[in-house]
Amino acid sequence: MSFTQKLKNLGVDPSTSATLTYVDGVDVFVHNETEIETALAETNVVSQLCELVATPGLNVTTVHGTHILQELRDSQLLDEYERGDFEFADYLTEIVNDNFYDFDFIDVSVEKFDHKRGFCELRAEVNVPVGELIDASAFLSTWTVSVPTENGVLTLE
Repeated sequence: MSFTQKLKNLGVDPSTSATLTYVDGVDVFVHNETEIETALAETNVVSQLCELVATPGLNVTTVHGTHILQELRDSQLLDEYERGDFEFADYLTEIVNDNFYDFDFIDVSVEKFDHKRGFCELRAEVNVPVGELIDASAFLSTWTVSVPTENGVLTLE
């Protein structure tokens, strides 16, 4: 059964916000302070987030309420996009990677094992109304989806 069908079967108010989480990490060297750049290059967290943001019909916000696409527009980072040059999600991925430190879309966690090695985890956590997820039939199999219900929070993995 698809995530969309599972969400439909819950019967929650379409305006209810679902929390979507995508986490990936990689072993890194910490002595040269390139752990975040390594994680950006070797994981697909940014591209997964941008695919979701680029999905027509979805209003993706951070857990703090920032509308991601609007934030990028307000920063004038989308002004150079020429329709048809390449996929919008790919363009967003490039923009977010290039301006990673300017936005708070993805959380970073670095665990140091010793003075040289560690692990860097990137975590995208966003909110999207359940009704929009159902209407857009968004591809969510790589995301963990948490939806508040009257009996508690239901997490779909």
